[in-house]
Order: sequence, then structure tokens, then C-alpha cells
Amino acid sequence: MKPEKLSEIISGGEGLTIEFKQSRTKLNRDVFETVCAFLNRNGGHLFLGVDDQGGIVGIEPDAIEKLRMDFVTAMNNPLKICPTFYLTIEAIEMEGKTIFHILVPESSQVHRCNDRIFDRNEDGDLDITDNTNLVAGLYNRKQWSYTENRIFPYAELSELNPDLLIRARKMAANERSDHPWKTMNDLELLKSAGLYLKDPQSDKEGITLAGILIFGKPELILAALPHHRTDALLRKVKCIVIAYDYSVIGWRLAQFIF
Repeated sequence: MKPEKLSEIISGGEGLTIEFKQSRTKLNRDVFETVCAFLNRNGGHLFLGVDDQGGIVGIEPDAIEKLRMDFVTAMNNPLKICPTFYLTIEAIEMEGKTIFHILVPESSQVHRCNDRIFDRNEDGDLDITDNTNLVAGLYNRKQWSYTENRIFPYAELSELNPDLLIRARKMAANERSDHPWKTMNDLELLKSAGLYLKDPQSDKEGITLAGILIFGKPELILAALPHHRTDALLRKVKCIVIAYDYSVIGWRLAQFIF
């Protein structure tokens, strides 16, 4: 995003989708509470190196790379943010100083920070963990908004393709050598990725539709979505190209398999 546009956003002050953190030499303690709240609500813009009044204080030059690494590491740690979520940090020069801009999208999952659930309320982050009604409302909104969160309580782990789970672990390890998925069992991996959920209203838990589409064997996918089909199969030399009905399964399956 262009600095002029970001400057315009900053000049509007903090709000439902805008948050400033000074973070001059280290990350503010509540940075990830804001990330969690943005993921759970409508998304938003997080600025590091900006004070509460919108003043550009900048990040100390010697701390820039450390802050970047600390942020990325924490976002890949399920003990900090669960399910984990990949975010890109954009370094911007303003008034001769470096600030970080992190665009946080709305997530299809309900996320926790330090095992607490946060929601966004005006310009603050609200811990709603112990408020049953608010938590249920959040889960319901996600369930209705994102069909891939639909829970299939009778789907078994044995109905998933073990080769795809192995491939997911390898992909994660290639991105980060100490990625926690390397030591997790299949159920723990699914929970970490937000592909195994529990509905707080019905108390049902199980693999989600997204989990089935990503890791399920063909029989399980067809059982979950009887209208799912392969539109075409083209074999040319040693290359196989499969065209799926993307109106049903979207981009997720292709992202993991191919």
C-alpha cells in the first residue's frame, strides 16, 4: 500500500479497524491481542512505530529485524495465536522513520491469543472468553459466514489421506525448521490449523468441511459433498492435470495438493 494512503489511514486515528502500537524497541505486550481481535472481527490495519495519537515515533533501526522476526515467530506459535495465521509485515518510511504496517484480514476461524478469545470493540480489544453469549455469537457468525467451518462430527481421522498430512508437515518444515507441526499428531495438527473445531452451542466437535476438502480421501469428500465432482481428467505424456469444480471447493485443495 502506498505511503500516502497509509498516512491518510493513520490521520483518521484509532478505531474498529485501526490500531497503533509504539513498539520502538520491542513488541508491545498486547500486540497479539489486537491481531486476535482483528482476525475474529472485521480485520484491520495494525501499525507499529506509531503512538496512540497517530504520531510517527518509528522503530529503532537496531530493532527492526528483531521485531520482524519476533512477530513472525509468534504468529507461527500455536501457544501464542491459535490457530496460527500467516501475516505479511510491510516496512514503510515516514517522516524519516521506519514503521511497520500489518494488514490483518478477517479470518474464517475463531482465534485465541494466549488461550483467550478477543473481539474488537471500537478502538479496544475485548476479552470475551468467559462471556458465553459473546463467544457463542462469534462462533455462530463465523459458521454462517464461512461454510468451510461446518463441523462433521462423525468423520474419522482414518478417512483422511495420510500422505497429504505428511506433505503438509514437510511444507511447514520447509518454511520453518522448528515448526510445531513436525511434532504434532494428526489431531493436534488439525486443531492447530483450525480444521478441527468444537461448536460451543451444540457441543459437537469434529473435522471441518475445509479439513475434509484439504486432507480427506475421495470417499469422505463425496460423502460430505455428494455434488462434488471432477470435471475433467487430462493425461499428457507423464503430466496429469485435474480440473475440479472450484465453485464447490474453492482454492484451498489446489493450494495444498499441487
